[in-house]
Amino acid sequence: MEVINAIGRRKSSVARVYLTEGTGKITINKKDLTEYFPSAILQYVVKQPLQLLEVAEKYDIKVNLNGGGFTGQSQALRLAIARALVKLNAEDKKALKAQGFLTRDSRAVERKKPGQPKARRHFQFSKR
Repeated sequence: MEVINAIGRRKSSVARVYLTEGTGKITINKKDLTEYFPSAILQYVVKQPLQLLEVAEKYDIKVNLNGGGFTGQSQALRLAIARALVKLNAEDKKALKAQGFLTRDSRAVERKKPGQPKARRHFQFSKR
């Protein structure tokens, strides 16, 4: 099996995934998954598509992750893994789409406007 690559984005995070046959090892920026994401919840988020298809111990995953915070990074990685699994086997698309793993969450931070302290917050109005 050749290397399958996919990309996932969330907020300002970008995850580039390289999927190969292996033993289920996930390496993120040359660190192990448990070392990069110490939180069990974030590890669960990353592994969701693999556990849904029951292929967690079938593939090795090498990841380049940059930008954003840990939540955005974990969700970008989940999207990238799901996309790579679909490239590998097109029949899995229906199950992954039903769980929402193939949908790119396009929400991002709204820009700050001039003359305001934040994007929507205005300075307090003073009549006198």
